[in-house]
Amino acid sequence: MTVFIFPDLISVQNFKFDNKNSKIYCTFDRFNKNIKTNSLIVMIQSNEFLFQNELLTEVTGPGVQRQILGYDNDIMMVKVMFETGSVGPQHSHPHVQTTYVSSGKFEITIGEEKRILSAGDGFYAPANKIHGVVCLEAGILIDVFNPVREDFLRK
Repeated sequence: MTVFIFPDLISVQNFKFDNKNSKIYCTFDRFNKNIKTNSLIVMIQSNEFLFQNELLTEVTGPGVQRQILGYDNDIMMVKVMFETGSVGPQHSHPHVQTTYVSSGKFEITIGEEKRILSAGDGFYAPANKIHGVVCLEAGILIDVFNPVREDFLRK
C-alpha cells in the first residue's frame, strides 16, 4: 500500500475506494484529488463549480493578484488582475499558455516581439518561450495553461 502525504492540506473528506477502477477518491479542503492506485499517478482537479466570492485571491507582486478558476492535470484557468503600471516579469515555463485580455490594455512581450493588446485580444506563449506583460491600463488577463501549473497550487 502506498500512502500519499499532502502537507499543505488541512482536511480529508469523502474518502472512498472504487473497486471497479482501482481508484481512491477523496476531497481535500483546497482541491479534489484522485489517486490512481494501479499506476501511482496523482490526479488533481478543482471543484466543478467555482464562485467568485469563494475564490482565494493571491497577491503575486506589486499591483498583481491571481485567482485560480479551475483545473485538472491537463489544464488550468487563472484570472490575473493588474493595476496600471504593474508588471508580469519576463519568464518562461514548460507549460503552453494562451491568454485572453478580459479588460484593460497591456504591452505583451513574447520572445523579442512586443505588441499592445486590449480587451478582446489574446496571445499564445509556447512552452519554454520567454514572455511577460506590462499593464498600461488596469485590467484582467485570463490565462489557460497546459498542463496544470502545480506550482500555483502549492502556495
